[in-house]
Amino acid sequence: MADFRKISFGERLARRLRDADAWLEHSLHALGERFNEGLWRIRALSDRLEPSNTGRIVVTLACEALTYAAIGSVLLTALAKPAFRAVNEDQWLKQQDLAVTFIDQTGTVIGRRGILHAKAIPIDELPEHLIKAALATEDRRFYEHFGIDPSGLVRALAANARANGVVQGGSTITQQLAKNLFLTNERSIERKIKEAFLAFWLEARLPKQEILKLYLDRAYLGNGVFGVQSAAEHYFGKDVRDLSLAESAMIAGLFKAPSKYSPTVNLPAARARAADVLSNMVEAGFLTQGQISTALRNPATPVERANQNIADYALDYGFEEIKQLAQAGKLGNQRVLTVRATIDPGLQKHAERALDAILRQQGPSYGVHQSAMVVLDHSGGLRAMVGGRDYGASQFNRATQAMRQPGSSFKPYVYATALLDGVITPSSIVVDKPTCINFGRQWCPQNYGRSYGGSMTATVALAKSINTIPIQLNEKIGKGNHKAGRGRVHELIRATGFANEVRDIPGMPLGVSEVTVIDMATGFNAFANGGKQTKPYVAREILGANDEVIYRADTNLDARPQTIPSYVALDMNRMMRKVVTDGTGKRALLPGVPSAGKTGTTDEYRNAWFVGYTGNFTAAVWFGNDDYSATRNMTGGSLPAMAFQHVMAFAHLDIETKNILGLGDEDKPSRDAKLAEIAGAGEAQLPQAGRLYRLSPRGKALLKEIEALEADAPEGPVSEVPAGPARRS
Repeated sequence: MADFRKISFGERLARRLRDADAWLEHSLHALGERFNEGLWRIRALSDRLEPSNTGRIVVTLACEALTYAAIGSVLLTALAKPAFRAVNEDQWLKQQDLAVTFIDQTGTVIGRRGILHAKAIPIDELPEHLIKAALATEDRRFYEHFGIDPSGLVRALAANARANGVVQGGSTITQQLAKNLFLTNERSIERKIKEAFLAFWLEARLPKQEILKLYLDRAYLGNGVFGVQSAAEHYFGKDVRDLSLAESAMIAGLFKAPSKYSPTVNLPAARARAADVLSNMVEAGFLTQGQISTALRNPATPVERANQNIADYALDYGFEEIKQLAQAGKLGNQRVLTVRATIDPGLQKHAERALDAILRQQGPSYGVHQSAMVVLDHSGGLRAMVGGRDYGASQFNRATQAMRQPGSSFKPYVYATALLDGVITPSSIVVDKPTCINFGRQWCPQNYGRSYGGSMTATVALAKSINTIPIQLNEKIGKGNHKAGRGRVHELIRATGFANEVRDIPGMPLGVSEVTVIDMATGFNAFANGGKQTKPYVAREILGANDEVIYRADTNLDARPQTIPSYVALDMNRMMRKVVTDGTGKRALLPGVPSAGKTGTTDEYRNAWFVGYTGNFTAAVWFGNDDYSATRNMTGGSLPAMAFQHVMAFAHLDIETKNILGLGDEDKPSRDAKLAEIAGAGEAQLPQAGRLYRLSPRGKALLKEIEALEADAPEGPVSEVPAGPARRS
């Protein structure tokens, strides 16, 4: 019988551990073999798939392209994000749905803005040939794309390349609507990016028919006309539903360039453009050649109208003001509004003509093509605004949207801060000498004449526009710290009412930081009115649908914040008076009307300014080029000062002229016949612009006395009095 020995627990455990070790070793070996086999297979596959040199380059470029595309997408999104701040998911369309009529102080209509509810025609009632004309000309693939049309963009680029110029645009109707609703007319890559994103946004929220209707209702079609219904009434004196094919083609031709192809301005060009639109309709397959033959043989003829010169830039600015008031809830639920505007139509027309005449006559010799101007009363009321040479060609408002370097016209803010902080008085002696700033590198600004004048008073330094003195003053304002000094200047300009931020850079005291024309006028208004803060406004009163006043602007200067001490404002007035009488601004002198101000010229003569004021009005004038190209030696004391003189001379005809605060009897206003001569000189054979006149306080008192006498007079015939010679009071 076999002898079975009992195995101890320790032996059993050791045996199990040896078995486990053997299994683990075998498994790891097998796994390693399989892993090596897999690596060899991958290596073999990699060898078979290894690209050639050409393939390697393609793969590398593709990877780089994907990387840059990802980075570009992030950057594009970052640029487009601010555009959506104006877009409220529930309120955006309601805020745009305003119908505003602007009237002057006599009740005469100046212009309209917004969607005119009484004239909004349902899209299914619009003539089919008008819709087809618009689509054939502006966006043939409107019903196929998603907001942007890549194929249309490529087609436009090819057409422009063949023509060696811009003959066809790539923006879809949705993109154009996005620009009209939410963006400015600035020509920049940033705006185009925002426009594309907003086009996607509109397409996602509105049906195609609604997008097309909004576009046709709001597009600018020249002569201050917005929308196809208003265009039909203005150009052809009929309802849009009654337009013929030829008339529809002429209106559709206005979308591209409403000023260039306006039938009331250039009928041959308008008819040629209409013929192009008809050809586009055939090319798009909407009509046949036979269907357009009658329209080609009998082109449209507009109704005769008096030449209307409407303050389009000013009305755009006023409309933005109304939208802001509506958004702030200050107009209740009212959407059909009448605005009693501060705009003086006669002064507005004169300003437009004067600047255009100066550009036509002297622009070529100076190499300058654009200008802008803002005229304010001392409460901030906008009396006139010129935002560019031709509103039809460009709705970009150079008076409110263009940021340009002001040059030496910015220096008064530095001097005012120095006066405020007790650094100088107008009679303080300053020394024009080499002056430098260190900010990582050394910058030593030079004077216009490349020389230094030594000791002089602060008033003379400002009148002669010495560059070194503002740098010295800025350092003293900051107690040795230039950045701290600029901070104090920045506080002052914000207090005066600047709406746009001014960059804090070392050259800011010399006007290197960009500003707008309207901000400069607003800032100088604080000097002219004794130190009160103002904000430009167009709406003096706003009436609702039942003609009740629902908003009234506060024109009481006494209630405005005192942002600059009155003594500082009066000192600045006396100092800037010397700029006009003895300094760089002599061309801004007005016979019998005290004026003050400051010239400004930037490097390479790219920008030229004159900003000034009288006891009645403040004005800022800018001349330059849209592409920032240099002019030929144009300074602020040349065309800008001349424009100020012409326009302000007209503004003071037949009104009570006030003296500038702080000036003495030697500058007392007086009647001077030369004022009318200067006012007419800027028009260059153009007919005299009509003007609205206001009664002086003495005239108002006399009128009240006459009304009282009339009320107390006994009934019955009045005895005849022999007529004497006419007398003008």
